[in-house]
Amino acid sequence: MSGGIHYVKAGWMIDGSGGPVRENVLVTVKDSILVEIDDFSDSDHPDSPLITDLSHCTILPPLVDCHVHLAMSGSTDLRKRQRQLTAGYRDRRISIQDHLHYLFLHGVLAVRDGGDSNGDVLRYTEETEGGDTRVPVIVKSPGPAWYRDGRYGAFIGDHSGEGESIGTAVARRIDSVDHIKMINSGLNSFTEFARETEPQFSVEEIQQIAAITREKGKKLMVHANGREPVRIALDGGCDSLEHGFFMGEENLKRMAEKEITWVPTAITMKAILDNWDLLDDGRCKKDVIVKTLNHQLEQIGRAHQYGVKIALGTDAGCRGVIHGESVVEEIRLLISAGYSLVEAIQSASGNGTQLLGIDEIGPIAKGRPAHFIVARATPAMLPRKLSCLEAVYLDGKPCGRAFFKKI
Repeated sequence: MSGGIHYVKAGWMIDGSGGPVRENVLVTVKDSILVEIDDFSDSDHPDSPLITDLSHCTILPPLVDCHVHLAMSGSTDLRKRQRQLTAGYRDRRISIQDHLHYLFLHGVLAVRDGGDSNGDVLRYTEETEGGDTRVPVIVKSPGPAWYRDGRYGAFIGDHSGEGESIGTAVARRIDSVDHIKMINSGLNSFTEFARETEPQFSVEEIQQIAAITREKGKKLMVHANGREPVRIALDGGCDSLEHGFFMGEENLKRMAEKEITWVPTAITMKAILDNWDLLDDGRCKKDVIVKTLNHQLEQIGRAHQYGVKIALGTDAGCRGVIHGESVVEEIRLLISAGYSLVEAIQSASGNGTQLLGIDEIGPIAKGRPAHFIVARATPAMLPRKLSCLEAVYLDGKPCGRAFFKKI
């Protein structure tokens, strides 16, 4: 390729900024960087040998899942789920690699983990520091999440020691993690609609944790459902609110005013419904799950009206929530809640990179690395076609087929 320059002609482009779909674009790549993005004209184009013709495709920015549990699979088999909680690091390492592979296949090139009790995801990222070239997915990990001893969270977290404050415990570990994850409520009830649990931490404790994380240039994600646990998380100064089921109108407005990002994980409820025949074990009531999902979609619609920034997250690793493919489903849910396709893609890309604080990937724009994903589809066929991508481009070049083979 002459002078390190080549061109990509795309039928459509969604750049991840929230801007409109562009049609018939010509992307100029020089030395792995996007140097120009122009309208394509048959009467004015570079020599054809330098052009990669993707005129039948839509190009999009790499996707980001802001809430996963890489050490856990989305299996619906309760025995398998129990085994994975007690598995050793060797087995979990293989699972983490598999899950990253599934994410890559769906164009997800960055994830933020929500914690595992052994800190195995953090250990994996330390062992592969500089990147695992076989699975080019950026991983951010908090190690174990933090919960109050005796409350919900033991399977993904840790608690402060006897006589030790939560602030002291977090400060002790802050330098070794990418961000902090706090658990400030229980799990959603699958049998009682809109049941709320007591908060695990006070506003003052969350404020203390927020100050510790910001002093180190890091961010705080807080799991919270219900009005009071969410209010405490928001007033405490979290950077992102995770889940937020049944948070209520006032908290939505508060989140918009404070410019706190919401990661609503609506797919967790839809996955139960999609796998109902496998999950109907008496632990769930179908009408409760349906109402809970619909209520969360209503809240997402309200958040859109109020201007709340949403970053896509799936809680992949929960029962029925599969790494990679659940991102496509969550995009669908955002659209069903009132988001346009380009807004949903922005939530799944640009908003995610901002929340993770990464610049290696991001919206498709001049001056940025030439990383993008390719769907053999018109925009009208999205997000469905994101489940079977045509290609993933890194540094302006398509990844070889070896990247798409299971490790």
